[in-house]
Amino acid sequence: MTPTAGHRRLQLQLVDLAVALSLTAVYIGFVRMGSGDGRAYYTGPLWTGYLIAAAVGLPVAVRRRRPLLVLAAVLAALAAASLLDIVREPYAAAGFSAYLVGLAEPARRSVPALVVALTVAGGAVYLGEAVVTPAEDPWGAVGVAGLVVLVIGGSWGAGRMVRGRRADALRRERRRSERAVEEERLRIARELHDIVSHNLSLIAVKAGVAGHVADADPQEARDALKVIEETSRSALAEMRRTLGVLRGQGASLGADGSLGRGASFGADGSLGGGASFGADGSLGGVRPSVRMGLSAGARLPGRTRLSARFRISAAWTRWASRPGGRGRTSGSRSTVRRGWPKGHG
Repeated sequence: MTPTAGHRRLQLQLVDLAVALSLTAVYIGFVRMGSGDGRAYYTGPLWTGYLIAAAVGLPVAVRRRRPLLVLAAVLAALAAASLLDIVREPYAAAGFSAYLVGLAEPARRSVPALVVALTVAGGAVYLGEAVVTPAEDPWGAVGVAGLVVLVIGGSWGAGRMVRGRRADALRRERRRSERAVEEERLRIARELHDIVSHNLSLIAVKAGVAGHVADADPQEARDALKVIEETSRSALAEMRRTLGVLRGQGASLGADGSLGRGASFGADGSLGGGASFGADGSLGGVRPSVRMGLSAGARLPGRTRLSARFRISAAWTRWASRPGGRGRTSGSRSTVRRGWPKGHG
């Protein structure tokens, strides 16, 4: 719980305590009230009246902890107060308690509690006003009982409305969070795809060149292998950084060909977290495919036109390069039209 939330909760508890003490004081006043207003009044022992007054008001102080229990206690005390001619207000304590029941309890508990509360409150008020000590005609007693039912039912309805609004706000916030997570996952996936596609394309080209000139020009082959080594290390470093961000954010990618939270690259380029490259070059079920070929009898010196097409994690990427001009894609094979200038890739 954050300090702000804890502070607000303390404030609400203090408000409930103030309301509970106020209601108790009001009912103590009702107990001590005489017949000055011409209505029936309480004539029993004061200690009994004070006990009922405390039972009506004090439970409201803990209504946020046990809403149903507080409502039951308050209703029992108000029913006794109605039968003893103490009540002179429309069950405000029951209204405060019913509000929290509607707000905090699920419908499967709050709806039955409301039905019981309306039945008990309406019946107690009618009996007290029209049967035990008749102060109203039957229709007047029905009107007073209807007012009490309206107070309790309206308070419960207000609690349900606030609960619904909070639930809607929570769902909207959850959807925003899910969208933000998905956008971040897509961004990281695109970044990883760019890293892999760019570096694999260069590695594929250089590997083909090295294999073609290994006998005729060993220096050119060594240069190509050097580029492959540097490109591989650079790609691993970039992927380590990207996966570090992914792990730091606590996000995880699914098992459909993407890297999971536990995957990471070690300092030597090895994979940690249980992920590893398979014998076929796959990573966690992802099998990169690079197809490349050289035209028969091609000579490397001179200008070179080269194109490559390869597949990474079910996404096709085209890459074309030509030192002296514009390259073009030729299907899934890479064709060297002329020789490769020494020292270029």
